Amino acid sequence: MHSITLRFLAPHNTPHAGARVSGGTVLGWVDEAGFACASAWAHGDCVTAFLGNAHFLRPVRAGDLVEVRAHLAFTGETSMSLAIEVHTGALASSELHMVLHCAAVYVALDATGAPREVNHFSPETPGDMALAQQVQAQITAAQAVQ
Repeated sequence: MHSITLRFLAPHNTPHAGARVSGGTVLGWVDEAGFACASAWAHGDCVTAFLGNAHFLRPVRAGDLVEVRAHLAFTGETSMSLAIEVHTGALASSELHMVLHCAAVYVALDATGAPREVNHFSPETPGDMALAQQVQAQITAAQAVQ
């Protein structure tokens, strides 16, 4: 599986009705979707190696419908690079709006916790190729500032 979509309602356990969900909670959802996508591709355990360039475009409110999309962009020898987006909208509306987009890298692990090889994924469609270039550019930009 080279993509996964998680759909759920934003939790209502925030202090005030209509309150915003914290950015940390949203990033947790991003990591869960990325982990699920990477683990499915690797057919086993993975660990987050990089999560960066997270751009929040709007808030998530308690009770919103949330959709987190993780899409495999390309693979390395032991790693999987993904594009992850979060979209939300009011439950009564069929329209979802982008909240966040980012790049993430996960590394497959063997039974001892050491990195192990993953199946190669090569983008084939123009959309997948553009996504791979975008994710690679985000990772490269983040590495340049380290």
